[in-house]
Amino acid sequence: MQQNQVSALAGIKVLDLSRVLAGPWATQMLADFGADVVKIEPPLKGDDTRGWGPPFIQSEQSSDAAYFHTANRNKQSVAIDFSKAEGQALIHRLAAESDVLVENFKVGGLAKYGLDYASLQALNPRLIYCSITGFGQSGPLASQPGYDFMIQAMGGLMSITGEPNGAPMKVGVALADILTGLYACNAIQAALLYRHATGLGQHIDLALLDVQIASLANQAMNYLVSGESPTRLGNAHPNIVPYQSFATADGHIILAIGNDQQFARFCTLPGCESLLHRPEFSTNAQRVKYRDQLVPLLAQILLTQPSDWWLTQLEAQSVPCGPINTLAGAFANPQVQHRQMQRQFTGKNGQAQPFVGNPIQFSQSPVQYNSPPPALGQHTEFVLQQRLGLSEQDIAHLAKLGVINPQTQD
Repeated sequence: MQQNQVSALAGIKVLDLSRVLAGPWATQMLADFGADVVKIEPPLKGDDTRGWGPPFIQSEQSSDAAYFHTANRNKQSVAIDFSKAEGQALIHRLAAESDVLVENFKVGGLAKYGLDYASLQALNPRLIYCSITGFGQSGPLASQPGYDFMIQAMGGLMSITGEPNGAPMKVGVALADILTGLYACNAIQAALLYRHATGLGQHIDLALLDVQIASLANQAMNYLVSGESPTRLGNAHPNIVPYQSFATADGHIILAIGNDQQFARFCTLPGCESLLHRPEFSTNAQRVKYRDQLVPLLAQILLTQPSDWWLTQLEAQSVPCGPINTLAGAFANPQVQHRQMQRQFTGKNGQAQPFVGNPIQFSQSPVQYNSPPPALGQHTEFVLQQRLGLSEQDIAHLAKLGVINPQTQD
């Protein structure tokens, strides 16, 4: 796809020891920005998500789950067993010439291999070492494993997600993992700027629980200011009314009125005029206060016409609104297609491998889509030869010992 363009992170070497989603999401973002990312995987099974299917994507070299393809494009896969001394030595050498290392092992889990921050920082003082765990490197829960689902629950997100009288509900994607990956990418780039100014690397300590708490945004501040835990509101908004889904004569739409001027324009539409001059609905603060009176009135009005009629009328008045799409509908949206959010790699045999585009649009250093997610160990020989200067005999010996994937590919 895009080739030979100047990239924002060109020349930055990233050693990716992370698995599943949060860490790989961060390193894929760095790779999209042009960093050279080497993904270290266990020789026999690789990243767990290679098997998290169906569905699977069949390529010339492998058959891996679509889940794995979510977060591993633009990377090189090197299969090394670092439970063996020879594998640890290889990682040490790679870390010594890397700018960034990302890992998501349990606290202290890499120390027994000499791959913890203190050990590698002694080898490479300029190394930026990012650790992602469920609960962080310190605190009473630091030693416990953390997974997205439990973090959404412990971090309060499930308490504000779902219908008012329904059960607590998680978000439909692993949001704590994804947000942690984005925070990690931001932190790494900030650390690179700090290193540029000082020459020093550093340790980044990121916890899924911390990120989940931070990402509660206005809901967290509502609690801290009021002392009252927010409750589930379904598709409604705690601070803005009307800002929720409504049934229409033939389906559902969302109405997202964010200020009083938008509400006034809404009230010019047929059937809505009587709402305009009622003092209890005149400001957003009033509408929030009298939510229980306004919402049923709106629900009756919206039922009088089909979805397309409402969307046309609302858009004509510049009142924020939208359909509730399936993923098929979302990807078919002309705006989504114009922004090229659905993309594909084309293999040597002409087979297409679809993927979701990066949403960032740079004017000077475009996001790069150089290679699809790699087969397990696909680049082992190449990286060990090019970066570490190993000979074919060295590689054959390591493969015989089971330190590296014996089925590497050029």
